[in-house]
Amino acid sequence: MIDAAARSAIFELIAVPLAFTRVRTRVRVARRTLREPVGAHGVSLLRCLAHSVLSAGVGVVGWFLALLSVLVLVRGLAYPMLVGDGYRNAWGGPTPAGAWAVHAVLGLLLAPSFLAVVAVLGRLQVRLIHTVLGGHRSWWPIPLAVVFTAAGTLFCIAWSHQI
Repeated sequence: MIDAAARSAIFELIAVPLAFTRVRTRVRVARRTLREPVGAHGVSLLRCLAHSVLSAGVGVVGWFLALLSVLVLVRGLAYPMLVGDGYRNAWGGPTPAGAWAVHAVLGLLLAPSFLAVVAVLGRLQVRLIHTVLGGHRSWWPIPLAVVFTAAGTLFCIAWSHQI
C-alpha cells in the first residue's frame, strides 16, 4: 500500500516535464513507474494537447503541495529558530515551548496529509492517460483535473497573499 502511494506521488511529481514529451514516452514512463498496463490508442494532436494541458495543470498543483509539505514540516519543527521572540500571540503561546509544540504537531500532521493528496493526484494523472490518450470511455477525470487545477491555483494565490 505504501509502495503504491509512493509510486503515485513520484509519478505526480514527474508529470509536469512528462506532459511536454511524446505520447510514447508518457505511456512508457507511466507503465514503468506505476507497474500497471497503460496504453495509448488513436491519439490525435488535439488529444495530445489536451492531455498536456490537463497533466501539467494537475502536476503544478502537486508540486505546490509537495513544497507546502516540506515547508510546514520545517517551519513546524524549527519554529523557535524561525520566529525570534514573537510567541505572545502565536498558537500555543505565550510560552516558547507551547508555541513550538503546537507548530511541531501541526507540521507533523499536515505534511503527510499534503503528500497523500499528491499521491491521489498521481492516480488522477493515470486516469487522465487512460481517458484522454487511451480512449477509455470514462469522462470524470477531465472535469476533475480542471477542478483540481482551478482549486490549486486559487489556494496558491490565497497562500501567497498571506505570506
